[in-house]
Amino acid sequence: MAVGKNTLLVHSLIATSVVTQYRAVTGLGAIPAAGARILGVAATGGAIGERFPVDIEGTTIAESGAAVVVDAALEVDASGRFITKTTGVAVARALSAASGAGQQLEVLLIAN
Repeated sequence: MAVGKNTLLVHSLIATSVVTQYRAVTGLGAIPAAGARILGVAATGGAIGERFPVDIEGTTIAESGAAVVVDAALEVDASGRFITKTTGVAVARALSAASGAGQQLEVLLIAN
C-alpha cells in the first residue's frame, strides 16, 4: 500500500547527530531515547551541523522498527523508528500497517 502525508506544521532544526529520513527526532536535532518524547519526524536526513525539515503536526511518513497494525498507538525505539507502544510515550497512531522493520508507514503525530 502506498503511503502519503498531510503535514500541517514543518519546522527546521540543525542536526546534532546524524539524522535519518522518516525517523523521529528531538527538539535538539538528535535521535530520541527508546520510548521518549519526540518533536517530530525528519522529512529528510542530515549530517551533524546540517539544517533539516521536521514534520511536527498532521500525518507524515515514518519508518517502522517492527510489525505495526493500523490504528496502533506508537512509540519510538532507540533508533528513532516507530513501534507498537508498550511502556514508552505515545507519539503517533498508525494510519497504515508495516509487516516488519524498515518499512514506510503513514502515522498521525500526537503532541507529547
